[in-house]
Amino acid sequence: MPTLPHATALALSLVLAFGAKAAEPDPAKTLAYIDQGWTTLTRSMEDCSSLHDDKVKTRPVLYLPADLKRSAAIDAIAERCKVDVRVLPQTITQIGELDPSTLPQQGLLYLPNPYVVPGGFFNEMYGWDSYFIVLGLVADKREKLARDMVDNFLFEAEHYGGVLNANRTYYLTRSQPPFLGEMIREILDAPASFADRRDADAWLARAYPLALRDYAVWDRPEHRAGDTGLARYFDYGAGPVLEMHDADYLRGVIEWLLAHPGRDPGYLVEASEYPDDAEAQRLKTTSCDVRASEVCAQAWAKGHRLSADYYLGDRAMRESGFDVNFHFGPFAGSTHHYAPVCLNSLLYRYEIALRDFALRLRKKDDAQRFAKAAEARKAAMDKYLWKPGPGMYQDYDFVAGKSAADPYITTFYPLWAGAASKQQAQAVREKLPLFERKGGLAMSADESGAQWDAPFGWAPTNWLAVAGLDAYGFHEDARRVGGKFVATIDRSLAHDGTIREKYNMATGDADVKVSAGYSENVIGFGWSNGVYLKLRDLLQDRKVR
Repeated sequence: MPTLPHATALALSLVLAFGAKAAEPDPAKTLAYIDQGWTTLTRSMEDCSSLHDDKVKTRPVLYLPADLKRSAAIDAIAERCKVDVRVLPQTITQIGELDPSTLPQQGLLYLPNPYVVPGGFFNEMYGWDSYFIVLGLVADKREKLARDMVDNFLFEAEHYGGVLNANRTYYLTRSQPPFLGEMIREILDAPASFADRRDADAWLARAYPLALRDYAVWDRPEHRAGDTGLARYFDYGAGPVLEMHDADYLRGVIEWLLAHPGRDPGYLVEASEYPDDAEAQRLKTTSCDVRASEVCAQAWAKGHRLSADYYLGDRAMRESGFDVNFHFGPFAGSTHHYAPVCLNSLLYRYEIALRDFALRLRKKDDAQRFAKAAEARKAAMDKYLWKPGPGMYQDYDFVAGKSAADPYITTFYPLWAGAASKQQAQAVREKLPLFERKGGLAMSADESGAQWDAPFGWAPTNWLAVAGLDAYGFHEDARRVGGKFVATIDRSLAHDGTIREKYNMATGDADVKVSAGYSENVIGFGWSNGVYLKLRDLLQDRKVR
């Protein structure tokens, strides 16, 4: 998949400046890359390049919320960028209320402020990527841009029902791992974000009810993991996701399952390549709507299609951010069957943040409610996710009534969230050898060929693990692992002048060969930039909250 001109130009300029085969890693060059990268990766509605979308091969369209008045500034954007500006057909109060498949064309959702994109073909503001970008911006004394991004997320909560996967219409059916509470906290704690305490309190008073709306996304019945008291990932759409413009990936899933029949959890459905009307009607329930979706119609191989439940899992996987992995079933097709450690750790931390915000705003009843919610979630995590035998937190398949078999790096998330006891944290710390490699922490021990499995490692999961270890007093481990990941980024940039989306933890470089799912290792890259800066702070003993 091609990268955007912004990312390509940055990579080429740095290769020319620093040399494509630099002999030694140089942190100064990495810092220079990141410094340039913030500008290169910044978008706004004023920037016509923000409208470009490699994932959907159509003429750009900009959509406004139904409850937002069109302004002269928006008219100017329409004229300058030669873009069709449309209004969404209804006011949205909850994610999933508007089915984006009913829109005549997919497009960019309006946001009022500048924002940083991840890089490459990810040319929009993403939900969980942005937390790590915000961390980096604050660390780099760019508090204004960080606050602009958080204000954009508050705008999403107000006008689109919650924090979206990203600001494109085809993401109106799902969110991403919930970090809004921590982003708000980061802005409140950044010294240059506000003129004074009164200014900060006024901003929080506006942000707080919108954070409540975003938090409510995860408390809806569809997001509940059965009767566990925990949450799951869930997308309100059906069938193939709208950003998928061909069925190559889905045909690959079918062919893999046929080649590994013992691994098929029931995702395959026998069906015709060209179904008649009666079969097409049945497939609406058992698979997807072959008449309404060209991608669905093409998603056929060797007499088989994919089940409707697989498509629900595929969509939930995309909300999890872990696309693609084999931890939640082959190609993560069972993601929606799990109460995951990651999501529930994040929600515990969200509840603690909302408690703290309520106390600051003198909303004692709200503070008590969220304190109880956090306490109840921790008890449910201890019951369903904590496994004393292995000494780890493990994802729980509430449909099958059993824990995931393979260890996953998200076992460290409860440490970051502060949900682990000292004894639990010590036990998790002792599992570092399962994940630690030359370049940092790998996602798992399962070399499935998918990018969110071994031997690959990512900036966000490495940061959350390192920050969690450091918070529980395992400072030596945190600095050792953090140092490895920093060195991996330095080595990779010295090699080709770029910072990447993900890295190979076994080799400690960007040599990433993915055989299952998406194969691109995108240049940019927002969260790698942010985590690099935060890890440098930790390694240099600067204050890390």
